Amino acid sequence: MGRDDFITTASGMHFTPFSPRAEQIRIGDVAHALSNLCRANGHCRHFYSVAQHSINCAREAAARGYSRRVQLACLLHDASEAYLSDITRPVKRNMPAYLDFEKVLQDAIFAAFGLDHLTDGEQAQIISVDDALLWYEFLALMPEPISPEAPRLESSPEFGRLEFESVEQDFLNLFSELSE
Repeated sequence: MGRDDFITTASGMHFTPFSPRAEQIRIGDVAHALSNLCRANGHCRHFYSVAQHSINCAREAAARGYSRRVQLACLLHDASEAYLSDITRPVKRNMPAYLDFEKVLQDAIFAAFGLDHLTDGEQAQIISVDDALLWYEFLALMPEPISPEAPRLESSPEFGRLEFESVEQDFLNLFSELSE
């Protein structure tokens, strides 16, 4: 493996995003990277991390009464961004190779944490939560609703500016709670 083939993670792991191995995926690396990665490429009122979004998604899944498995999947649904970075939806959907890499990596991450073989119903719940949070994030952080009708929201998400260390710890605590 050449130097150009891997990234060095926060824990010092040499990780190859295009040929991921589940045993190399560390929740500490995911939490650290996502808590330092801003949503919307930084085009928001203040720093709002992917980790904060993910925590809000997991809490929304809990408020909707979804299974702990779906809650954990909501917490980890953007974990591939810890290794590939966050790319906005309009750009991502026009990058088929990126989508392929992202799927392989996200599948490896889910497998690493016992979330492989999500059912179509579970995947639909994750998408519904993610889309609802996106709508409210745009309203709170842009401010601009992305469609005229507000989606269902059962929780009270935190959209305020939080220190990345506290978000990282909250992410790890929630992961620990959900993966018991």
